[in-house]
Amino acid sequence: MRVVSGIQPTGGLHLGNLLGAILRWVRMQDEAECLFFLADLHALTVDVDPRQLRANVHEMAAALIASGIDPAKSTLFAQSAVPAHPELAWILQCTARMGWLNRMTQFKDKSGKNRESSSVGLFTYPVLQAADVLVYRATHVPVGEDQKQHIELARDIAVKFNNDFDTELFVAPEPFIGGGTAARVMSLRDGLAKMSKSDPSEQSRVGLTDSDETIAQKIRKAKTDPEPLPDDPALLEGRPEAKNLVGILAALSGESIEAVLARFAGQGFGALKPALADVVIATVAPIRGRLDELRHDEAAIDAFLARGAERARELAAPTLAAAYRAVGLSH
Repeated sequence: MRVVSGIQPTGGLHLGNLLGAILRWVRMQDEAECLFFLADLHALTVDVDPRQLRANVHEMAAALIASGIDPAKSTLFAQSAVPAHPELAWILQCTARMGWLNRMTQFKDKSGKNRESSSVGLFTYPVLQAADVLVYRATHVPVGEDQKQHIELARDIAVKFNNDFDTELFVAPEPFIGGGTAARVMSLRDGLAKMSKSDPSEQSRVGLTDSDETIAQKIRKAKTDPEPLPDDPALLEGRPEAKNLVGILAALSGESIEAVLARFAGQGFGALKPALADVVIATVAPIRGRLDELRHDEAAIDAFLARGAERARELAAPTLAAAYRAVGLSH
């Protein structure tokens, strides 16, 4: 089993990133061979500050390592350090079909009313995503609900390429359900919106660099409702902020939703919020400390990424060479 996944190098990592992806990646390391990359090529699909992008790659690498990604267990690298990704992407763009990409809902969501002024890269990036996975002949890809369509596209591309060129080169990847469950963390100000660094309100999210005092204050001020907590998870429906806070506590404490509600049933958020603040601080504080150490050791981050990129290039090279041969670009 080989698992491949990427994350865009954006600044301001928060609790949503941690529970939604990173901690799941950490657990995957003990279940499969893992390649994790910083998707800096994908970051170019929208306007980007070059200096900020370079800084974000370092920051994201440091954050992943601080959170538990072990470069001795997993292959961690920057996408742009492995030219096989964009090289294979061009070949696969000639395999993919416009109709397939036109059905991608993420392009519609991201381009909005500015479809005609969006970059071509924003339209075709799902093909680069397919190359990211297929170049390593990955068997599994961990994805959230919003990315399942892209895994189906990668499978379609793999099957069509294999059929078109009478080869069994590409493995059609499966969604990976290992690593435990990933929590969908919502904004602390709006239980219907995902926690996001793009939200203008700092109070909407817990950052991985927030101090203990700041975390406690944000949890204390998190939006709630006046009703006491129920004993049945079904009764949280229609109460998005309550559901969010209970879900975060369950994810960080390792308890079930039922167990959390059993502890706090009949009580208000004045009881739950201090317990939630304690467990968030206990999770974030050691990550923050390790991240601060790594930030002051850029050479170590560069060394980790260089070793990972070398390993990734070794794994990708045979697949790319076979793809060149299949389409007639080499013997």
